[in-house]
Amino acid sequence: MNSCVVEIAVGVLLREVKGEPDAPTVKTALCGQYTYDSFLLAQRPKGKSYAGYWEFPGGKVEVGETLLHALERELHEELGIKIVGAYPWLTRLHSYLHATVRLNFFRITEWHGEPHGKENQQLSWQTPSNLKLSPVLPANTFVFRALQLPSLYAISNAVELGCERFLERLQVALENGLKLVQMREPAFSRETMRELSLQAVKLAHTFGAQVLINSDIELANEIGADGVHLNSIQLAACTSRPNFTWCAASCHNAEELERANNLGLDFVVLSPVLPTRSHPGATHLGWQSFTSIAANSAIPVYALGGLCYDDMEKAWQHGAHGIAMLRQAW
Repeated sequence: MNSCVVEIAVGVLLREVKGEPDAPTVKTALCGQYTYDSFLLAQRPKGKSYAGYWEFPGGKVEVGETLLHALERELHEELGIKIVGAYPWLTRLHSYLHATVRLNFFRITEWHGEPHGKENQQLSWQTPSNLKLSPVLPANTFVFRALQLPSLYAISNAVELGCERFLERLQVALENGLKLVQMREPAFSRETMRELSLQAVKLAHTFGAQVLINSDIELANEIGADGVHLNSIQLAACTSRPNFTWCAASCHNAEELERANNLGLDFVVLSPVLPTRSHPGATHLGWQSFTSIAANSAIPVYALGGLCYDDMEKAWQHGAHGIAMLRQAW
């Protein structure tokens, strides 16, 4: 096997799906977060290795090119488009029989031109929850899971709002499109947490949203939550991925993020990015360190700490999947 790692720049073109199939699509905003439900796959043409397999478009990085420049060149050559909005996202090593590749995925949200197969390759818009194409290039399949995650991860704050008011705010957020919630109330008794989480799960499920329980795996199982969010102590002690639909973890450094990747968790929260009200004067990462840590992750990384809705674009620019918020979410 070739021990040399080949750098590949890969583009995940995203657009929002309307109700009717194959209709033109429009980008819409939810409280400052953009949601995209459809992505583009291309079929490898005859004459190439893995001919007939579907993949995200892209190609090798040439000497002297940055990842973005390589992606711009490849997508112009393959699809005839000019990239306008591209954000670094996931990175993954994959070994084929002929080579080991490092896939550097970018999410592309805006471009000029209509994508078309300039190399006579077939193109198809697909949705993460209803993929209808096969076979898919093995190195690309993990991305479908990540594409199911929204840009906003909201963390409960019932301790300050009060349970009744929090549930009212939760309903409003769900009506506005919130899809992912973490129940985290360390000051509450287990019984209070159980009752509140039961109501939150029931409410979220009526809107097609999902709820993760912080730290308490037993409680998550008890109430039929969609997953569990491990704290950093649990992450360090964990030897295998908990058996839930979604498993996440809180990380604060590169070592913890690497462990979450190795365990096969679905996503992480990396914090604190900026100074926070709850920990005044505490050390924070800053965007530069956040970017450096998140850059090698094969699973989505949410930015947390001192952020608001207006920071979504900046978070994307620095490699985040989206942002997680506590007070600002409600």
